Amino acid sequence: MAGTPLTELDRPLGQDRPVRHGKPWTRLLSLALSGAVGCTALAVIAILLFRRDPDGGEPMATAAIEIRQPSREIAAAPAVEPNVRDPRSPSTARQLETESGVTVVRPGADVPGAIVITIPDSGEVKLAPAPDNRLVERSRFGLLPKVGPDGTTPMQVYARPSGPAPETKPAGRIALLVGGLGISQNGTADAITQLPGAVSLAFAPYGVELERVVQRARGDGHEVFLQVPMEPFDYPDNDPGPHTLLAGPKAAENLDRLHWVLGRFTGYVGIVNFLGGRLTADENALSPVLREIAGRGLMVIDDGSSSRSQLANAAARAQIPALKVDRVIDTVTRADEIDQQLQRLEALAREQGVAIGAASALPVSIERIARWAKSLEAKGLVIVPVSAARGLRNPSTTGSLK
Repeated sequence: MAGTPLTELDRPLGQDRPVRHGKPWTRLLSLALSGAVGCTALAVIAILLFRRDPDGGEPMATAAIEIRQPSREIAAAPAVEPNVRDPRSPSTARQLETESGVTVVRPGADVPGAIVITIPDSGEVKLAPAPDNRLVERSRFGLLPKVGPDGTTPMQVYARPSGPAPETKPAGRIALLVGGLGISQNGTADAITQLPGAVSLAFAPYGVELERVVQRARGDGHEVFLQVPMEPFDYPDNDPGPHTLLAGPKAAENLDRLHWVLGRFTGYVGIVNFLGGRLTADENALSPVLREIAGRGLMVIDDGSSSRSQLANAAARAQIPALKVDRVIDTVTRADEIDQQLQRLEALAREQGVAIGAASALPVSIERIARWAKSLEAKGLVIVPVSAARGLRNPSTTGSLK
């Protein structure tokens, strides 16, 4: 009927549905989020359009161009006629090469059909990479050194090259071996970075990441040695550490212990005793150890800590390249005492031609050696690697083992 409200059943589908009103704060939140997203998008577009990315696109560089006036000397110089040589210039290309230190081999000379240009050495000394696959063998303890198929030895390959010869003959040469590295991170880093590259470094076999640290030292120009723990007189009260080489009945186990030590890292020139007063005084116990060292092409250094040591002499009899340290400079760990010992090492170098010193990687030792090394050029003295000292040693002096 007209004017009668329609019931739910009579109302047309989809019409006059009741409107549901949501909560007002929900609508406001949605609008706010939409606005924020829109603003962000606009900001990004604006940055891309109006701001130049310094790190994007083509590389840019700004260079200052300065126009310099000719110097008075050049401006005043008379003009040189064609085909007339200026007397102030080199007469020939060869003279120019000689004066600059460049060597040129032209076609028809020693290298027919080619030009070979040799640039003077910059003076930077690079050590051979380690490990050299010719000079290692695999074992259950890691890579052990060995003599190569052609007779090449680790001592020869891993030693620091001598580098350019000094312009004048030195008044004396000093070889320094700083030991105890690899245990203290800070002490090891200080020794590597603060000491001159010609100073040789000896690493104990007990540090962490030894291979990485040793290669860092070699990358900075330091040749390295391996410290082998040996039995002192007061062992075990004074214990050098695990895998110590022993005298007496337990000496039969020494080769196994030695292999463990030798496998700790690669790239070392030779071995140096760590303590070892008792073992180094016992030549019978030393003999099998030295035979093993000889077969592996390594050098032997006696650190000079024991007056009764037979290590260097026994190594010489075993035909092993060896040296004995002349002076330990930090037996007393005071700056003034270390300075005195370094002065005595200087005097010994002048007297003998070459002197060998040893020190531990203590902060005071590193600091005094680094300071002292800067004074040597004015004194006519030079630092040489320990491996080079043997060839410079006078046969009549202490520790000469030719």
